[in-house]
Amino acid sequence: MVRLALIIVLTVVLATVTVLAGLIDPHGKIVYPINKIWTWAILFAGGVKLHVTGLEKLDAQRPYVFMVNHQSNIDIPILVKSLPDFQLRWIAKRELLWVPFFGWALWAGKHITVDRNRPSAAVKSLRRAKERIAAGISVVVFPEGTRSRDGALQRFKKGGFLLAIETQTDVVPVTIVGSRNLLPSGAWRLRSGAVEVIIDQPIAIAGWRPGNLRLLMNQVRATIAARLHPAATVSGTEEAAPPLFRQHILAHQHTA
Repeated sequence: MVRLALIIVLTVVLATVTVLAGLIDPHGKIVYPINKIWTWAILFAGGVKLHVTGLEKLDAQRPYVFMVNHQSNIDIPILVKSLPDFQLRWIAKRELLWVPFFGWALWAGKHITVDRNRPSAAVKSLRRAKERIAAGISVVVFPEGTRSRDGALQRFKKGGFLLAIETQTDVVPVTIVGSRNLLPSGAWRLRSGAVEVIIDQPIAIAGWRPGNLRLLMNQVRATIAARLHPAATVSGTEEAAPPLFRQHILAHQHTA
């Protein structure tokens, strides 16, 4: 209860500051450092420890479209802490704007929301995403569209991949292992524990066209699936995390 109370207090205070700063911040660049403090504090208060591999593959001076598997609401703070040198904006469903504090901070941080009930609104969302990338900001996409309830990797949606091709922004597959154990879909109580974040080599988008969008989607999905299930990868292709750490994460996945 003490941990939950601390997280609630941090959320109320820092979300309020975020909203106020967002009133004068066209791209959310002033707001984002506040978000970093907020998310890092939540992970610390919740006892969440991260093991991140692959950061050396990225150029912190350029934006990317990060494609990430999605198993928990805690995935967002995990990504903020795992990618400390990047300004990140999320593509999220519009309904989240009505969530107290979190939704208000989503608006203030100039994240990109999508109205799933109005396909015509997708053009406007795509334009906002392009503006963020042009401003040097990276975009995070959960290509499954929603959290996985059973831990299995779901079918990918094409919107984020189309954004990458139209803006000629390199795509980075990112795999989160273990977050579902700490905060499953539908749960409110954050458990302490360890999470692994694996950053793969950026995929150069130059030369890709909307006509071969499916090939790009399949390549990214196969990469993330292999990281989630390393035993199924071909020998010599897996850049494994320290064996004991990986075994600890996977053991908890199978018992969750």
